[in-house]
Amino acid sequence: MSSLSIITQYWPNLAGGMLIGLACAAYLLFDGRIAGISGILGRVLAGRPFLPGAAFLAGLMAGPGLWRLITGAWPAVHVQASWPVLVVAGLLVGFGTRMGSGCTSGHGVMGLARLSPRSMVAVCCFLGTGVLCASVFHLAGWR
Repeated sequence: MSSLSIITQYWPNLAGGMLIGLACAAYLLFDGRIAGISGILGRVLAGRPFLPGAAFLAGLMAGPGLWRLITGAWPAVHVQASWPVLVVAGLLVGFGTRMGSGCTSGHGVMGLARLSPRSMVAVCCFLGTGVLCASVFHLAGWR
């Protein structure tokens, strides 16, 4: 496979990663804050006046619609879990982000870029737990 065909095949992933990095860098540069989604959402839901955070969240929610306008296609999403499982999973993720003082965007994107030791430990825990759970589910034959 040539390098050009690899680039054209994966350009949406490359562009998305670059946009995430650019948005996080701009957020830090212009607002002086880490672009951690759980923290931003927590401040907005707490009712604290936080216009940059609300605008950041609005941009995240507008992303799929903007993608549709640009490409004419919706991003492919295939969820094979029931609503109760999704609700419980969402609550557990929310609890985990509060317990870990941040989420994957804050620790993984911003924390690792800043060489934060706390974020390095958090990301190792995220990834280690994900690998462990995926391995157990695979070995047990669960879907």
